Amino acid sequence: MTTYLVATTKPWNISAFHRCVPNLPGDWHLCTHPEDLTTETIEKLQPRYIFFPHWSWLVGQEILARAECVCFHASDVPYGRGGSPIQNLIVRGHAETQISALRMTRELDAGPIYMKHPLSLRGRGQAIFENMAELIWKMIARIVATEPTAQPQNGDVVVFPRRTPAQGALPNTGDLQNLYDHIRMLDADTYPPAFLDHGAFRLEFSHAELENGTLTAQVVLRCQAPKSTGETSS
Repeated sequence: MTTYLVATTKPWNISAFHRCVPNLPGDWHLCTHPEDLTTETIEKLQPRYIFFPHWSWLVGQEILARAECVCFHASDVPYGRGGSPIQNLIVRGHAETQISALRMTRELDAGPIYMKHPLSLRGRGQAIFENMAELIWKMIARIVATEPTAQPQNGDVVVFPRRTPAQGALPNTGDLQNLYDHIRMLDADTYPPAFLDHGAFRLEFSHAELENGTLTAQVVLRCQAPKSTGETSS
């Protein structure tokens, strides 16, 4: 029986694993912690593929050399290599993208392409990620069934910088559409939300709705830790 390994940490991808694997052939294993993805594990399992639906750590050459590693990147590569592709695409005004199934190589998001699948960028970030998880498993099923040959990327390379939590601050300029997009693209479990600092308080925004020229959102207020002045008492 052919063995497959899936490495992911996001809850929606873990749920998709348990939901989809019973319908697929083979012996499937799940890795949810980076410290468990070791050469010893790979040597023991001898997986045909290692699939990475959502993985935030670099995979070492010692792993890449032992198995065919497949990642799923939410941009139409080579456009949009790099970090935070969904947020970077929404900021740039994109409403649609492609999920690119790539063979992982030393260079980040630069490997050859097995296939692509359209992905809508509308709605809450959580809904986008959950939809992406379902589509990725359709792609995994196709890869397992057909074992396609990955083809080199073609086109101009555009690399996105990984966004930082500080960039979640609400923008000071733009319009309501920009504000709506900013809130919704960060509105996903395990992601730092859009926020606004006001004195000792931080306002965090989620569940944004834009209708008839009015933007509404849920707001949570948190007390911020006092900022250190750098002074010491004698």
